[in-house]
Amino acid sequence: MSIIVGGCYCGELRYEVNGSQEAAFQCHCRECQYITGGNANVVIVFSNSDFQYTKGAPSTFARSDLENPVIRHFCGVCGTGIGSRSPSRPKSMIVKVGTLDKPEDYQAQAAIFTCDKQAFHYISESIPSFEKRPPKK
Repeated sequence: MSIIVGGCYCGELRYEVNGSQEAAFQCHCRECQYITGGNANVVIVFSNSDFQYTKGAPSTFARSDLENPVIRHFCGVCGTGIGSRSPSRPKSMIVKVGTLDKPEDYQAQAAIFTCDKQAFHYISESIPSFEKRPPKK
């Protein structure tokens, strides 16, 4: 197992992950389209205990109108979205692939919430797609 590192565009926020991924997927839901500016949210999920910030502290955003909202982490200087903590995965950190130092090491395992997919979104035929979340194992 190797250490995975990444951070924001300006370098003020850095993190490392010392553990294996729990999941890797593209989320096409409408909320993720807002967060990305239109595309799917491409992420890797890690255990909270394996993820830590090594430089800086993230700014956070959570919708105040929701009872149990997703908490989004981002750099307060350059605005780069780092990832989120979701009530659907309470023991995990969901990290945006674009913030990895080596995003080329990423491989999606699934596409989810394809019910909201836009015509310009790409999903490889080599991964399973789900209208919502995949069934629990």
